[in-house]
Amino acid sequence: MRWITVFTAFAMVSAGCGDQEAAQEEAETQAGPDSAAIAMDAYDPAAFDTVTWDSQQAALERGQVVYQFSCRKCHGEEGLGDADFVRGGDTLRPPSFQAEDWTYAGDKEGVRQQVFVGTAEDMPHWGLVGLPPRDIDAVAIYILEGLRAEEGN
Repeated sequence: MRWITVFTAFAMVSAGCGDQEAAQEEAETQAGPDSAAIAMDAYDPAAFDTVTWDSQQAALERGQVVYQFSCRKCHGEEGLGDADFVRGGDTLRPPSFQAEDWTYAGDKEGVRQQVFVGTAEDMPHWGLVGLPPRDIDAVAIYILEGLRAEEGN
């Protein structure tokens, strides 16, 4: 009986730690003026100088995986800026990558920087909390040459 009590107490403490870790992880990925400034200071385009791909197809495939796990929930399956959070009533208004006047159309360096730094308003600073330069490069390639190409832009 004593072991059950100890196990139950341990399980409760562990569960509490998990919730705390999840809350901390969520806080780290939230955008904000301070975090965006920190990310901008940490951004170094030279980090991408050593990124190479066996083929363009390999970069696109990796970029699609990264997009599905890190970008799709806000930017949508086709990059229209209309995903789950937006349709669910969230106030997020991510840009459409398909818009003719999208700021970063054709600008791989700009997309890399935007993904790394995020925005003070809504977008997480992925370069500080999760995506290495290789994945950022891959998702930039996928957005510019996969998603936009699929839409004929």
